[in-house]
Amino acid sequence: MPQPEHQRAAPRPPARAASGGAPGALRVVPVASGPILDARTRLRLGQQLRALYDPVIGEALDPRLAELLQQLDADRAGGAST
Repeated sequence: MPQPEHQRAAPRPPARAASGGAPGALRVVPVASGPILDARTRLRLGQQLRALYDPVIGEALDPRLAELLQQLDADRAGGAST
């Protein structure tokens, strides 16, 4: 199975004080060099993320959010048939 193309965020240019505008959007630049983290680090990170998020996965979903998700699924299904 091919590895996903890894990407690294490019630094934002400094905000222009004179323009008063918001700083520029973050650009994503592809990195073709492969994984940045070694296998041991990725394994440890995965274990820590699972330990952090496993309790959240088991929690009940707010009924309003569940209804919105059902509406989204219905809209997608309706849009796919046309």
